[in-house]
Amino acid sequence: MKHLLPKEAWALIQQQPDALFVDVRMEIESQYVGRPPGVINIPWYEYPEMKPDPKAFVLAVEKLAKSKDQPVVLLCRSGLRTVDAGIALEKAGFTNVVNVLDGFEGELDDNDQRGREGGWRFEGLPWTQT
Repeated sequence: MKHLLPKEAWALIQQQPDALFVDVRMEIESQYVGRPPGVINIPWYEYPEMKPDPKAFVLAVEKLAKSKDQPVVLLCRSGLRTVDAGIALEKAGFTNVVNVLDGFEGELDDNDQRGREGGWRFEGLPWTQT
């Protein structure tokens, strides 16, 4: 699995438009916190269970991927869920998995707030919100 900073991941997506860009956050996170353009939401886990279902996640990605060699770029809140999701994809045979470091919102700062020290939004990359 490759680990890219948000700007590097955005550049890869621009250079490889066939890349499958997957937001692994819960649907409500993606809708209300915001999401990059062109991203597809396939949650790693969902409310209220809050338990990953790696098999269901892999199957959902397989339905959308053209091949297991297609670049799959994974985004979550802070870059942690995507590591587990990426490992599941690699175990299923995907060979070009990318984790977006710092995710959409980045890590918590000293005031327990996100979005002030890193992440997709912090870097000024394009995003929308419902």
